[in-house]
Amino acid sequence: MAAQPLGPESLTWKYFGDWRTLLMALWAGSMQNMHPELGAGVEEHSDFFAERWQRLFRSLYPIGGVVYDGPRAEETARAVRSYHDTIKGVDSRGRRYHALNPDTFYWGHSTFFMLTLIAAERMCGGLSAEDKRRLYAEHVEWYRLYGMSMRPVPASWEEFQDYWERMCVSGLEDNKATRDVLNLRGIDKPPFVTWLPDFVWRAMSALIARSFVWWTVGLYHPAVRARLGYTWSDRDERLHRLAGRLINLAFKFVPHDRRYHPRARAGWRRARGEHVPPVETPARNLPPLSERDNPKHYSPLEAT
Repeated sequence: MAAQPLGPESLTWKYFGDWRTLLMALWAGSMQNMHPELGAGVEEHSDFFAERWQRLFRSLYPIGGVVYDGPRAEETARAVRSYHDTIKGVDSRGRRYHALNPDTFYWGHSTFFMLTLIAAERMCGGLSAEDKRRLYAEHVEWYRLYGMSMRPVPASWEEFQDYWERMCVSGLEDNKATRDVLNLRGIDKPPFVTWLPDFVWRAMSALIARSFVWWTVGLYHPAVRARLGYTWSDRDERLHRLAGRLINLAFKFVPHDRRYHPRARAGWRRARGEHVPPVETPARNLPPLSERDNPKHYSPLEAT
C-alpha cells in the first residue's frame, strides 16, 4: 500500500505539533530509552547529553515534518530513517542491536503516537473512544511513510493496547540511558532564557527539575513507574490532572498558529493556501561543527 501523508483534517495534525507536547519530552525520551535496543544505541552512539537542548529543539523539525510536510512528508520520513543507519552494535550484556530493527524502530514511533494521545487526554480537553481509534489509524499511515516493515504494527487500536501493556509490563528495562534522561541536575539554561543570570537559573533549576520529573512520573504506565522505583499517591494523581486542566485552560487564550511548533505552523499555513518555504531549525540548534557532516545528524544547510 502506498504511503499517504496526513493532512489538516487529521487529529494528529491537531495535537502532535502543539507546544504542549514539549511538556512530555522527558516522558518520550525515557520511554524510548527503556527499550533495550534503543537504550543501547543511545548509550553507545548518542551525544545527546552534551548538547541536550540543541538536540531536543532541532529534532522537533524533521520529526514534526513527517506529519506536517504534506507532499514532502515521505521524503522527510526517509531522511529521518537514514539518520539511524549506522546505529548498531553489541551492548554491555552481549545483545546485538540495530536502530533499524523493525521492532525497535516501531517502539520509538509508538511512543510518539502515545505522546499525542496522552497529551490530548491530559492537556487538550480529552478524547472520545472514536477519537482514539481514529488517532491509531492515522499513526499507522504516519508510520508507513518511513518505508519500514509493517510487521510490528498491531492490526487495531485494541491490539495496540495489548502491545503497549505487554511492553510496559515486561518489555522495558531500567538502564543507564533512561536514568541519564531523567537526571536534570545541573542542566544548562534553555535557549529561550539565555538572558537569565546564571545565579538565578541555578536557584530555579533544581525546582524545575523536580517538577518536570514529577510531571513525567505521573504520565508513566504504573508498571513503568514501579520499575523505575517511583511512588505515586492519589493526591499526586489529583494534582497532576488539575495541572493538565490548567494547562488546557491557559492555551485557550493562545492564538491557533502560536500553539504550534514552527514546522507544524508552516504546515497549517500551507493548508490555508499560503506560500511557505520549508522551515528548518535555527543555526543555534545545529550540531557542533565537527559533527555536521555525520550522517546520523539532521544538519540542514538552510539553517539560519
